Amino acid sequence: MPTIMPEAITRRSLHDEVVSRLRDLIVEGEFRPGTRINERMLCERFAISRTPLREALKVLASEGLVELTPNRGATVATFTLRDIEEMFPVMGALEALAGELACQRITEAELAEIRALHYQMVVHFQKGELPEYFHLNQAIHEAMLAAARNPTLSNIFRSLSGRVSPARFRANMSRARWTRAVEEHEKILKALEARNGPLLSSLLKEHLSNKGETVREAMFAAEDTREAVG
Repeated sequence: MPTIMPEAITRRSLHDEVVSRLRDLIVEGEFRPGTRINERMLCERFAISRTPLREALKVLASEGLVELTPNRGATVATFTLRDIEEMFPVMGALEALAGELACQRITEAELAEIRALHYQMVVHFQKGELPEYFHLNQAIHEAMLAAARNPTLSNIFRSLSGRVSPARFRANMSRARWTRAVEEHEKILKALEARNGPLLSSLLKEHLSNKGETVREAMFAAEDTREAVG
């Protein structure tokens, strides 16, 4: 009989699960910017003690999604148009550098993973499934950052990207803009496969600039709506 090699099954830790679920609640808008986080309610909802919840809040604070205040607890971070206008050019420059480094250092296995994520993302685009598309989009950018093998660069980018992710998720791209974003990702994948660092750097910078414009338009529209209601 052939020898059967063991296959490890990775079990997600309680810590990772709490961080992920709480992040989704913030990014997808259940907890809006400026909202105070009710720890007791979340402990009951997730059936956990306060210790893993507070550890998760510390992680999200490091990502810029949560603000922790002594004796006052946690509040969902707020951001302004000025924040968006300042942060996206920096994010574009950082990811452009990550793209150049990834072209030099990416392995075939990592490239295959990014390619698979891309194809799954396109399927969700075709079905009009924005939340699923958004999560895979994030995973692709994370995988490229990981392939750059520069933890300092990755940490700085994540601290900025995490803070603006709720605004990006709620930006409600038009079908035309969404189609353009997918086309941009097609070009990004081809440049990465060709290991063309300068081209990938340029494409990523443009991609982040377009993302920033989409978010700015959404925030302007939201402000106009509030003024009209007021």
